[in-house]
Amino acid sequence: MSYSVKEIYLTIQGEGFHTGKHAVFCRFTGCNLWTGLEKDRKKAICNFCDTDFVGTDGINGSKYPNAEQLANKIDKVWDKDINEKFVVFTGGEPLLQLDKPLVDLLHKKKFKVAIETNGTILPPENIDWICVSPKQGADFNLKYGNELKLVYPQKGLEPKNFKHLDFDHFFLQPMDGKDLQRNILQSVSYCIENPLWRLSLQTHKIMGID
Repeated sequence: MSYSVKEIYLTIQGEGFHTGKHAVFCRFTGCNLWTGLEKDRKKAICNFCDTDFVGTDGINGSKYPNAEQLANKIDKVWDKDINEKFVVFTGGEPLLQLDKPLVDLLHKKKFKVAIETNGTILPPENIDWICVSPKQGADFNLKYGNELKLVYPQKGLEPKNFKHLDFDHFFLQPMDGKDLQRNILQSVSYCIENPLWRLSLQTHKIMGID
């Protein structure tokens, strides 16, 4: 199959469990919760998305005709002086495109493969790290993984409803926007009162990096 990719770049993971870790980010185009177009934002399920995943015009963005070419590009972007290869597939919604053949090729190139998904689609069985970020109003089908990262607050989506699920780590991430400072304080308060949950800040935004 072919893959539509917005951008591929080497960076430092800015949020969640792997904050501070070197990673190649591969951002697929497309999402099942929003078109990515501002004219559709108000009626979208995920109307607070802060990511541009439309088109293939980002760095190393393209329509990759097969898994081998995409895996080779990801490997080329990696800094060969860093030993532990790590790639994060994100979007939009990466599981609209990510498949087992691509993951298998990256494993052969010694990459550990992570995804950041909204949890509406079940993944291939060979993913190394699964981070799920559920959204209010969307189907929630992926109820297991390594990391549950809940953007907070979302009306009608309470952290207590997730604590019984099969995840290794639970994070609250304050919702960005005009109420960010208030959301940070609410998230901190909830984490203090409910120690299962840890705070995830978007440190890449704080530092002004991608």
